[in-house]
Amino acid sequence: MPKKNDITRFRPDVSKSVHLFAAPLIWTAVGIMLMIRGLGWIGFSLTGWLLFIALFIGTIKSLTILDKSAKKNLNRIMTFNEKSCIGAVYPWRTWLLVILMMATGIALRSMTEPGLFLGTVYLAVGWGLLLSSRHGWEQWLRRIRSR
Repeated sequence: MPKKNDITRFRPDVSKSVHLFAAPLIWTAVGIMLMIRGLGWIGFSLTGWLLFIALFIGTIKSLTILDKSAKKNLNRIMTFNEKSCIGAVYPWRTWLLVILMMATGIALRSMTEPGLFLGTVYLAVGWGLLLSSRHGWEQWLRRIRSR
């Protein structure tokens, strides 16, 4: 039977700074990807008003829900040891929520042709993630500058 040290040496440990970089990077990348998909389904023709609706809803979601979640996660990361597993960048419940959201997106796209409604939802969610990622980038920059 392997010793505990034998198993943990294969764990992908990274520094706290890497966690502080990875957290907003994931939200930024996913946010941009969702926004691109949403814009592709909405387009820029007569439905341009949907862009404003999506940005408004995304901003409200960011300011009321996602900002709190981002700050809570950043505070959690700051309690980490200097080296910890990269997967801990988000708690396991958040990873489960990500899987659920991905499954929901796949289900919605398979039930109906992506169009104006789904494009607006994707754009709103993407913008909310992108906007709230600012807290992570600020925390990461503060840590980098303090070194």
